[in-house]
Amino acid sequence: MTEAPAVSDLAIIVVNYGSSTLLARNLVAVANELPEAHVVVVDNLSSNPERHLVRGLCDAHGWTGIYPNGNTGFGGGCNLGVDQALARGARTILLLNPDAVIDRASTLLLVAAASAGDAMTLAAPRVVRPDGSHWSAGSDLDLDRGDMRSWRRRHEAPDARTLPWLSGACLVLDAELWRRVGGFDEDYFLYWEDVDLSVKVTEAGGKLELVDGATAVHDEGRTHDDGHRAEAKSSIYYYYNIRNRLLFATKHLDEADRRRWRRTAADAAWQIIRRGGRRQLVRPGGFVGAAWRGTRDGIRGTTGPWHP
Repeated sequence: MTEAPAVSDLAIIVVNYGSSTLLARNLVAVANELPEAHVVVVDNLSSNPERHLVRGLCDAHGWTGIYPNGNTGFGGGCNLGVDQALARGARTILLLNPDAVIDRASTLLLVAAASAGDAMTLAAPRVVRPDGSHWSAGSDLDLDRGDMRSWRRRHEAPDARTLPWLSGACLVLDAELWRRVGGFDEDYFLYWEDVDLSVKVTEAGGKLELVDGATAVHDEGRTHDDGHRAEAKSSIYYYYNIRNRLLFATKHLDEADRRRWRRTAADAAWQIIRRGGRRQLVRPGGFVGAAWRGTRDGIRGTTGPWHP
């Protein structure tokens, strides 16, 4: 297959929420690298001024804009964008965060991996921070502990029961694989939907591949920092990570594992809070309430959006 047809069949899907400045910087750069690709921006409504800016960007650059009346969440937004791309004949899908950038060479490596053989591969690049430090290169979900471990640390627990997954910051897959697994599960709304998608791919007989030589740059946390510095995680981050961990267990694990995860829910919530660093401890009101509600709603099986 020549390079041009592979990219001309590619659709780039980006879900925006209050991040028009990132679209102007990052998505413009990606689209310039891949001018043949069809770009779809789903603008989950954050404010009318933001919506106006996103419309202007889409019109100026020839992108397809989708403008729901509210916030459909990350998974819901991706599903809307992919539906539009498939209707226009896309054969390969690139899911990209607005705070991520990928170049042409890396994209072509991902497209080749996703299209190889029976096209049942979910492909991802190595994801780094702007300073070049590691951010994500595949992770395992430990079924006994309910926490995450990088593939680079597999040697620490070689006998652990795990499920592998790839970060939704940047993913490429064939359109037919997307249809087979049904896209993202919108019950999660935010976080863990990429874990769920990865598991659905493997359950469908597909595979996950971290593609050698492919790299994306991810400026973590810029899209949901509640106006604080990126190191200070938001209450939204805590709520959905805590709730959706338990929601994932309900959807995918057997009864023994579900009981184990519920028994350790408080400890797991504390471990998630610790990811935010010591800055969180100077303003505990936000994360304490979010952690409590996330644990409660996860055990109850509550789905969809939450408003702090």
